[in-house]
Amino acid sequence: MGCVHGKWCCRYPRSSDGENRQDLGAYAQVQTHILAGRSVDSAQIPSHNFRLEYSVLTQRGFYPESPEKENQDSYCIKTQIQDNPNVHFFGVFDGHGQFGTECSVFVRDRLVEILSNDPTLLDDPVKAYNSAFTRTNEELHNSSDIDDSMSGTTAITALLVGDMLYVANVGDSRAVLAVKEGNRVVAKDLSSDQTPFRKDECERVKSCGARVLSVDQVEGLKDPDIQSWGDEETEGGDPPRLWVQNGMYPGTAFTRSVGDSTAESIGVVAVPEVSTVRLTAHHPFFVVASDGVFEFLSSQTVVDMVNRCADPRDASSAIAGESYKLWLDHENRTDDITIIIVHIKALSNSGGGATAKSNGGRTTNTQKETSEIYFTPCASEGYRSVRSDSSEVSCCQTVSSLDQSSKVVVSSSLD
Repeated sequence: MGCVHGKWCCRYPRSSDGENRQDLGAYAQVQTHILAGRSVDSAQIPSHNFRLEYSVLTQRGFYPESPEKENQDSYCIKTQIQDNPNVHFFGVFDGHGQFGTECSVFVRDRLVEILSNDPTLLDDPVKAYNSAFTRTNEELHNSSDIDDSMSGTTAITALLVGDMLYVANVGDSRAVLAVKEGNRVVAKDLSSDQTPFRKDECERVKSCGARVLSVDQVEGLKDPDIQSWGDEETEGGDPPRLWVQNGMYPGTAFTRSVGDSTAESIGVVAVPEVSTVRLTAHHPFFVVASDGVFEFLSSQTVVDMVNRCADPRDASSAIAGESYKLWLDHENRTDDITIIIVHIKALSNSGGGATAKSNGGRTTNTQKETSEIYFTPCASEGYRSVRSDSSEVSCCQTVSSLDQSSKVVVSSSLD
């Protein structure tokens, strides 16, 4: 069988005690390409008298069968959305498929542009997120320049409005918040990977007609009737994928994305899951990164590595280096890697562990003893689900031209 579409378009055999490994010279060459490349930038939040310090790293993967393959990750950092000094955006977009780069760049540009011109953004960020993802997805489908039938992108984005953080996720990249608990700094996921490993997502796409099988199962090497794949940590080498009923495509290993018009017929949607948390002095930083980081590194490991480094550029380089090493310990290739680290400085609001709940799209703060993260429209196990009217995709807003007065940083591939 040829390449299957989706995350991990080509299957490479896992190594065993060095067998089938690329030589170390190739690995050393890749290592020299890991670049932090940018200074530490900052943004003030005058409404709550604190600031953000952030840096970003993006790194092309190592593909021995496609040595010239470009970095399909992209990112966007936009400060002062709607010319408001208290509103800032951070996003990572992980493209896949033949036109993955084009999809990633298109979504990077249009999503933040639509959000920036949505007059309801500050009143109802969750509803605005839903509208922006839906509209961006429709525009990508209708683009005459990009064929998204078998290509698309995942998206993990964080919108800061004052001391409220809204994280919208489509796909299997991840955002993680660091939380001080006594003498420890604990990782709290702000997103839940949308893959067939999740029972709710698996059942949802099956109800839309998807066959959920690993590559070995669809090729007849394993029993297709065994619908149990363990978890991503133990079964990541041959994950469950989505297939049409009478075909060997598209083979996506995720259940939500932007683009992938063919996969939409079997339940792959661009509707984001949005989590909401009120930042406090107990939250030293958060991380937004593509799944190339988290394939072999846990959220807690990433938080520990950031916490050990005073400079986020050093942390980014350390995380990228360790990710690459682990990729090559297990595979004959690596994924593209993009990571944004955002430090939260001088935030001194009271009520450590205050929460914010969605109430018809508006936020209300309540004081509790521990931090809670609220998800809408669909929560992973272990998190309380909060549904509101915004869980339904709403009509798109008419937009005007993008205000260029605010600071925007978008990615370019670093080879």
